[in-house]
Amino acid sequence: MPVLPGAEPYRHEGGEIGVLLCHGFTGCPQSLRPWAEYLAERGLTVSLPLLPGHGTRWEDLSVTGWQDWYAEVDRALRDLTDRCSQVFVAGLSMGGALALRLAAHHGDQVAGLVLVNPGNKVHGLAAHALPVARHVVRTVKGIRSDIAKEGSQEIGYDRVPLHAAHQLRRFFRGVDRELPQVTQPVMVLHSVEDHVVPPADSARVLSRISSTDVTEILLEQSYHVATLDHDADRIFEESYAFIGRLAPSVGKTPSEGVTSPGEGAEGTASGG
Repeated sequence: MPVLPGAEPYRHEGGEIGVLLCHGFTGCPQSLRPWAEYLAERGLTVSLPLLPGHGTRWEDLSVTGWQDWYAEVDRALRDLTDRCSQVFVAGLSMGGALALRLAAHHGDQVAGLVLVNPGNKVHGLAAHALPVARHVVRTVKGIRSDIAKEGSQEIGYDRVPLHAAHQLRRFFRGVDRELPQVTQPVMVLHSVEDHVVPPADSARVLSRISSTDVTEILLEQSYHVATLDHDADRIFEESYAFIGRLAPSVGKTPSEGVTSPGEGAEGTASGG
């Protein structure tokens, strides 16, 4: 199936510091594209893949599983570690859970994590019915565009296939068990008001990871898709500062042996 306009993956070849960005469930790279471009403009190598089953039609998502979504970001991480001296992983919503699993499994290959409204659990009584309900009801109403900023829209599905929701629940439960294995520096930015992922998920993540270098930032003007909302600029700036603190070469001039912002190959978008 053709990729929806604007939902294409993004890649920028920059300097020796890499960043992998992971989008959320039923969403696509568009929700993180401004963030990716912000980091690319400052000389970082950036990878923003399109997860299998996403960015086309919800029917495609219904025949994928969490192993497919994780395999894509795992491959992208390995590609970055082959050409970068340090790699950071960032994610929105389910993308935050993908980032956490990468950190738990890849250890020192992940230099740090930036998590925006990370998902940790499928909430509500309906979640417990998913194993059976998915065989009776194919879809429920979508969860896209939970954004406070007027005129800002997220590209995503207007329906959630229950088979995929069941896979998401299984994935969250597995990641929750692995949280104590996360030891890398972590920055968590979460919205005070979020209609998709409650603040309790961020609290759960912060309480279970083993990291000692932890930063928590409250986003008071945004809903769930904060990367397209009023707090977007703050997310971009705080994440870049976080990366710069842990990777001192970030922001250096070319005379100091590091690629300058905008230098190197242009960012590219490619269909999947």
